[in-house]
Amino acid sequence: MSARLTIDEGLATRARELAARAAQPVIDLATKHTTVSVERAVLRLAGLEGTDPVTGEGEIPWVNRVVDVVREQVGLEHGVALPVWHTIASGAAGSLQEVAEQVGAGTARFAVPTGGDEERARDAALAAVGAGLGRVDAARRRREELVATHGDPPRRPWIYLIVATGDIYEDIPQAQAAARAGADVIAVIRSTGQSLLDYVPEGATRTGYAGTYATQENFRLMRAALDDVSAELGRYVRLTNYASGLCMPEIAALAGLERLDMMLNDAMYGILFRDINPIRTFVDQRFSRMVHARAGIIINTGEDNYLTTADAVDEAHTVTVSQLLNERFAREAGLQDWQLGLGHAFEINPAVPDSFRLELAHALLARALFPDAPLKWMPPTKHMTGDVFGGYLLDGFFNLAGALTDQGILLVGMMTEAVVTPWLSDRDLALRNVRYVLDAAGGLAEDFAPPPGGFIDRRAHTVLSEAVALLETITADGLLPAIAAGTFGITKRPADRGKGLDGVVVKAPGHLDPATELMEAALEDAAR
Repeated sequence: MSARLTIDEGLATRARELAARAAQPVIDLATKHTTVSVERAVLRLAGLEGTDPVTGEGEIPWVNRVVDVVREQVGLEHGVALPVWHTIASGAAGSLQEVAEQVGAGTARFAVPTGGDEERARDAALAAVGAGLGRVDAARRRREELVATHGDPPRRPWIYLIVATGDIYEDIPQAQAAARAGADVIAVIRSTGQSLLDYVPEGATRTGYAGTYATQENFRLMRAALDDVSAELGRYVRLTNYASGLCMPEIAALAGLERLDMMLNDAMYGILFRDINPIRTFVDQRFSRMVHARAGIIINTGEDNYLTTADAVDEAHTVTVSQLLNERFAREAGLQDWQLGLGHAFEINPAVPDSFRLELAHALLARALFPDAPLKWMPPTKHMTGDVFGGYLLDGFFNLAGALTDQGILLVGMMTEAVVTPWLSDRDLALRNVRYVLDAAGGLAEDFAPPPGGFIDRRAHTVLSEAVALLETITADGLLPAIAAGTFGITKRPADRGKGLDGVVVKAPGHLDPATELMEAALEDAAR
């Protein structure tokens, strides 16, 4: 039995009630709006791929070109699906690809259908997107088959390692080597700045900076490579990438189609650290999380990022508040507890007295609040100084905290954090650190029981009490105003500013988003 804090259940219940009340206006807002990325994701699920080779702006994805032209001609208030499939159902185009080619040639003429034409367009759109969701379902079943064949990693936490050189063909052998050295989850982080691109690049890429572009082909290549090494090792190796940023819904759809297993997915990350408009990214988050729920993908949330800008002791309660809000947003979108990789981090200044005890208190509080969630525990970054020996020791303490508090997903810390992009040798040493700690102390959670009324117990209660007090304020004032006031990560992001605001559209009566309609119907059927 894992170590647990005995938290005040009444206080925890109150916190969840407040989180639900604080989240509901944002959920309502998300259901009343669409975005250009949601509409592009609909086309991607229906099978539209490739780029327009003839524009003077470089190779722009067809989904961007089609959505842009539909918006220019008839607006997006009714969605992209009705105008596009009206074109097909009326015989003006023979296929979705032909619609795209007409857009490229400048001959496409879109209209919002009515009456019987609307019904025919709706039926055609639902059929096309339903086939795409069928591919997502098939990918999920294939994952389940491979896990049954090869098995899961033999222990928790799963070891999560970042491999991203910028060149997908360099990433593949490094990822396979990392799996052989003990990594259970391979994260291919994105090239710097991709979260601010309002399109998803196409094809295999070799030119990323401090990361590799997230593309459908890169997803396919890496998943196939990890399938090979999974068969070799006799355990299923998971793949993760990032579905944050301006293209969150599209990347989520591509991840579902290509069988990724985890995705970083958190509106707050884009809002706070990429200055993406809050309304845009909350709308995108809801759609993308519905796709992740359908695909059986575990999400990773980004609370750890708050502690890179805010003090990890003074603002610990904001992490708890965000975890509770993320839980509510995730469940509303259909995600199950086993898919909630809620984030938190080992970011207390090591010079603070009792810093390790404080870290244990925060980690145990998260575990006690979310007992069935595969929590994602993040290593120290803010207070890594360039002293690789001190950093290696600090990472060892982080790994020990993960073992003691029964974390679900443990991201491997690098002793060269804040010095260089890690070399293969750095990753090898870091994996040795994790393996040693988990081999030596992996079951220690069974024996670790902080006494009631002790330092760790008192600190956890204090953080939970502060979280409830903050949730009361947020519930009264509103979540969007709280974000604008700098409540999370001390960064202020007003709802009427930020990148991507021009891509937000208020839905008109009769708006059709066939993907959301089908996913919501499936969730309702499952709940009956």
